[in-house]
Amino acid sequence: MRTLRYSINVTLDGCCHHEAGLPPDEESMHYWTDEMARADPLLFGRVTYEMMESAWRRPPSGTWPDWMGEWEVPFAEAIDQAKKYVVSSTLNDVAWNADLLQGDLEQAVQRLKQEPGERLWVGGVTLPVALADLGLIDEYEFVIQPVLAGHGPTLLAGLRERVQLELVHRREFGSGAVALRFRPRPAPA
Repeated sequence: MRTLRYSINVTLDGCCHHEAGLPPDEESMHYWTDEMARADPLLFGRVTYEMMESAWRRPPSGTWPDWMGEWEVPFAEAIDQAKKYVVSSTLNDVAWNADLLQGDLEQAVQRLKQEPGERLWVGGVTLPVALADLGLIDEYEFVIQPVLAGHGPTLLAGLRERVQLELVHRREFGSGAVALRFRPRPAPA
């Protein structure tokens, strides 16, 4: 059975807006490229899907844009090629190697978890709250940036119940960022 991992960059004060942290550097992009390459399909809500597509979809010309550093291309290629599922009640069609995930969210994600493979990966802000409330997230991965944003959406805002976690992996980056991976603790018997 596939695990579902929620991964996101977050500031020290919990902001998870993509522009609030540090700009990516080679070390963090290499980390995210490796993580992306190990994900079977990606699961996005509409907003995250559209944001990621606008930044990381290979242009029709086949040439990556000038703003993209050479060290960002492997990440762009990994996410561009990845299979994607999009949860949306407003989109009728998706492209970029994606399918709409429709119907009951819990049942649809459970079906994806039952398919062969190692890991589903979810990013974003809103969809992960719904998945956490349903108890579907098996791992939480936060790359904590040494920044105080002071504004913006915060991590898992609106979660209905507290989720107890146990640390299973830690990695420090030269920038001062720290990747922490957690699994939910089993409920006491």
